[in-house]
Amino acid sequence: MQVQCAEKSRELDALATEIRFKLRTNEENRQKVQSLEKELLQAREVSEHWASLNEIAGSSDGGKFRRIAQGYTLDVLLSYANVQLSELSKRYRLERVPDTLALQVIDRDMCDEVRTVHSLSGGESFLVSLALALGLSSLSSNKMRVESLFIDEGFGSLDAETLRVAMDALDSLRTRGRKIGVISHVQEMTERIPVQIKVNRGDNGRSYLTVEG
Repeated sequence: MQVQCAEKSRELDALATEIRFKLRTNEENRQKVQSLEKELLQAREVSEHWASLNEIAGSSDGGKFRRIAQGYTLDVLLSYANVQLSELSKRYRLERVPDTLALQVIDRDMCDEVRTVHSLSGGESFLVSLALALGLSSLSSNKMRVESLFIDEGFGSLDAETLRVAMDALDSLRTRGRKIGVISHVQEMTERIPVQIKVNRGDNGRSYLTVEG
């Protein structure tokens, strides 16, 4: 009887040891599963993040990201250009056509009517172009100072008042230390330009330069 009890006790001890081993193994496996589930969740979040970025800006040739960067840069440029344009003509404001890099004009005198830039007159187009050039100068000055601005023609399409406004803007830039070069045949501008380089007709089809001022 005692022998049977001792043998039964050993069997129970062995069974208990086996159960404890299985419980310990199960706990270790459970912890591993929890760790793997956590890693999987983190990996899924990273994957979803990159998938969202890919949806917004991903393309094999980088075109999407390039258009986004160009769009942001154009928006900043327009903010500078509109400051200049408000001094040249309070009637207009420039905006970007939504989801494109094209420009459109807001006409304040026509209840903020949206107009294409191609609908502007010659003088209006010149003022808008001048505002963009001045805005680009301001945009570039964040990294480097743009000392000079050269304008080739365009003044001939302006009426007297618009010409005065444009020259006032250029004078303002000059007083702030910018060098402004203007190429024009408009005689009325000579009174406003202190230093002039004139191209004179010479003999035998030749020309010569003179500096005045």
